[in-house]
Amino acid sequence: MTGNGFDRDAWLMRILYAGPLAPTLETLRGLVFSQAHAIAYESLDITLGRVPKLGVPELQRKMVDHQRGGYCFELNMLFRAGLRSLGYRVTSLQGRVVRGMAIDAPRPAIHMLLQVELPQGPYLADVGFGNLAPTAPLVLAPHVEQPTPHGLMRFIEVNGELTLQQLLGQRWEHIYRVIPYPRYDAEYEVANWYTATHPDAPYPNNMIAARPLPDGSRLTMFNDRVTLRASSGESHRRNLETPEAFAAVLREEFALAVPDRDLYRMLQVVEQRGTRGAPHPFFA
Repeated sequence: MTGNGFDRDAWLMRILYAGPLAPTLETLRGLVFSQAHAIAYESLDITLGRVPKLGVPELQRKMVDHQRGGYCFELNMLFRAGLRSLGYRVTSLQGRVVRGMAIDAPRPAIHMLLQVELPQGPYLADVGFGNLAPTAPLVLAPHVEQPTPHGLMRFIEVNGELTLQQLLGQRWEHIYRVIPYPRYDAEYEVANWYTATHPDAPYPNNMIAARPLPDGSRLTMFNDRVTLRASSGESHRRNLETPEAFAAVLREEFALAVPDRDLYRMLQVVEQRGTRGAPHPFFA
């Protein structure tokens, strides 16, 4: 266990990683893939009115010990602790989410991501962007088409910020712009509070979860709507109708240990305040 309360061995066991530990690009590929698949993106605590805690012991307790997931700040802070425990040099960054918007939209910095310094150059590592999180490290350079286990990605430059895009079908869809300046953890605390409490944010009123699957597909949940998008781009949607169906999806398909009492409270929130119909653009 490190001095900040991080248990590296427990984290590696939680993400089912048993590969090399030297701080190389090869190891980073394995770690990104493993955590992205093992720990689902989810904001269920926010639906229950709980602002996520970002201290390493709290993150370890929630996501490693209690078999839960988290959203961007939680997932990437846990991943950052793991990378630093292995000797990686990591710079903390923020991004402006433009999913479903104009590529140059004037957006606030509400997403956390990581820059990992390697002999090959700087790489993006992000295990916390829900249904479009890159499942491989990406070299931070424009106009390089980069394969990942879940599709082709690239960066293009927009006003001094690299915009992450993914090829979905025949179109390049933009995801977020990377702000190329180091950030302080206090800035994440501010953004975390904003996204967890702002009445117009999607998280307080909706049940949201996402997980990439080993076959190249992606599974997402937005309230009662569950979507499986195949690597070919085809999507299959279904709607959940009973508490038992919600429980089965969260526990079996997203591998989240959600207690019954929390599930019933979340269903009440969604019934009273949840978005009807199509999901928020971030999670489409």
